[in-house]
Amino acid sequence: MDLPVTHLAHQVASKALTWLHTHREHGALPPDSTAQLAEPDSVYKPLGETALAASLVVREAVAGTQELKLARELLDFCWEQLGEGSMLHERLLRYPLMSDPLETYAHFARSGYRHRALERLVAHTTSLRSARAVEVLPNRRLAVANAARVAGLDQGPVPFDWAALTRETWLGSFPEPWLVDWSTAYNMTHTVFHCTDWARVPTGLAGDLTAYVGDWLPVWTDIWAEIGEWDLMGELMIVGSCLDEPRCDAADWERLASLQHEDGLFPRDAQPVADDPAERFSDQHHPTVVAAIAGTLALSRTLGSRA
Repeated sequence: MDLPVTHLAHQVASKALTWLHTHREHGALPPDSTAQLAEPDSVYKPLGETALAASLVVREAVAGTQELKLARELLDFCWEQLGEGSMLHERLLRYPLMSDPLETYAHFARSGYRHRALERLVAHTTSLRSARAVEVLPNRRLAVANAARVAGLDQGPVPFDWAALTRETWLGSFPEPWLVDWSTAYNMTHTVFHCTDWARVPTGLAGDLTAYVGDWLPVWTDIWAEIGEWDLMGELMIVGSCLDEPRCDAADWERLASLQHEDGLFPRDAQPVADDPAERFSDQHHPTVVAAIAGTLALSRTLGSRA
């Protein structure tokens, strides 16, 4: 057990989760919202990201009684905002080739929230050739496959070919590691997240890819920390917790913990953080979600909760 990492990871996760809970009303859907969601990234996507972080706190069950209470309350809040799943169901009815209803639903299904009509619809749409042929980035196909796996909706007549899906990604080609850029790095992190279901299945990433990531992850983490891209630095630290033999470096955690604000906010980058509460939430919500997930998974792995 790495006590410094364990302590820092718990501190970071607890503070980030508290911030998300305290400011959750800033993430509420506007009163007139419909399933069409003209600007889904503005509020709808953050609700899903909050639910993801909270669902992992509940799944890992290592943070403590107070953190579990906050996580459940966040899940209840997000679920209520989405009409207890009815908005996701209607959105998929209107836009059957969109994957976001399933991907969002998976965070709730992971934690025991169910919407049976949505599940029946997802079981149908995920089996369609058209839905599987939608032209998206390869790591997005992994996102759909993992969401279906988490929700228990991956048992259709045509199973997802995880090896083939992974080999189609940037990471799956064993690329020249020095050519990674900002957007490619984000895509790479999500390839790992989906293959391992956020560290639930650390062996879900093939051994040769695990070795490749293990070799280059320290370099990539240092690079984005050095240039002040702290949101991406945090995502790379989540990758470390997803590996079969987790990489949870004490120096990385000391650096991450030093960047977190006292109230729990974790800044996106080295730019000044706004004073306006709504702007703070809009700008810093995602990195604070990242901090909550990073802390939760590092805490779990250093405690040995994932074999």
